[in-house]
Amino acid sequence: MASKLNVLRSKVAEASKFLSKNGNTYYKHTLEQNKKYIQDPPTIEKCQQLSNQLLYTRLASIPSRYDAFWKELEYVKQLVKTRHELKTEDMGIAALFGLECFAWYCAGEIVGRGFTITGYYV
Repeated sequence: MASKLNVLRSKVAEASKFLSKNGNTYYKHTLEQNKKYIQDPPTIEKCQQLSNQLLYTRLASIPSRYDAFWKELEYVKQLVKTRHELKTEDMGIAALFGLECFAWYCAGEIVGRGFTITGYYV
């Protein structure tokens, strides 16, 4: 166990050296690549304006998303009404989707408990 700790320490030290040597270059390169997204000068007022634009743009998109939700719900209701006409492929896709939703639920529960399977902290 102690040897693994020493290996981990040496790898962390290598990573730290690499970041201290190349981190600034990567930072400058990333800023240069994304220059079109940077507001100049970066004032508090401009940041507040951009924040408000994002909020109100998202609020303005609610009606279209609401309508899309109800259309999808109507489609699902129609599928349920005509379920005897469904193909095996469609049923398999629905079953896989349900299984995926359940798996995400289980993963969320595990994460919520602090990555413990039983829920007890050791």
